[in-house]
Amino acid sequence: MYTVIKRMEVSASHSLSLSYRSKCENLHGHNWIITVYCRAKELNADGMVVDFSHIKQEVKGRLDHRNLNEVLPFNPTAENIARWICERIPECFKVEVRESESNIAIYEKD
Repeated sequence: MYTVIKRMEVSASHSLSLSYRSKCENLHGHNWIITVYCRAKELNADGMVVDFSHIKQEVKGRLDHRNLNEVLPFNPTAENIARWICERIPECFKVEVRESESNIAIYEKD
């Protein structure tokens, strides 16, 4: 089994729609650290699990310097963002979304 890991920083804003009052309901930003884990039993015709630049394009290309509420069709929590990324990259099995040093969400496929 081959595994590749792509880590990137994405600067983006969001506001959350919550069932309780929170300062996170206000528009605010993060320098998100997003780590994408991909694997394959066999390498593709190019000798890769997936090209790192394709991962970067799919994540950073769509999210960097954006208001996530305008880009994503769901409440842009770290958990939801992690799942969305994982679902967009076929070889992906795990995504870690870090919105700060102490706030991290991880999504893993079963």
